[in-house]
Amino acid sequence: MCSSTTRKRRFGSTPRFSASRSGPTFLEPDAHPAAKPFKEALVADGIPFTSFAVDDVQSEYERLRGLGVRFTQEPTDMGPVTTAVLDDTCGNLIQIAHHA
Repeated sequence: MCSSTTRKRRFGSTPRFSASRSGPTFLEPDAHPAAKPFKEALVADGIPFTSFAVDDVQSEYERLRGLGVRFTQEPTDMGPVTTAVLDDTCGNLIQIAHHA
């Protein structure tokens, strides 16, 4: 499992990935026996575990890269949606997206 300290170090002191304004969303726990092969299969196929909406994919991409975050997909325009995919360092691919 990845600690909140690791996430803060990677994403900055104020987590930006959140399902609500009440706090950060974490993808743990992953102690169930099915979790590891599931996560590994998603990563092997390049499939993000989850997606978060952002106001500007390019700006978030640049901000997060500046913090040392490794992206597996640079910002890509897909018609009405722009996406980028990052490695959260805990075995998950995370997509950031903006719908025009």
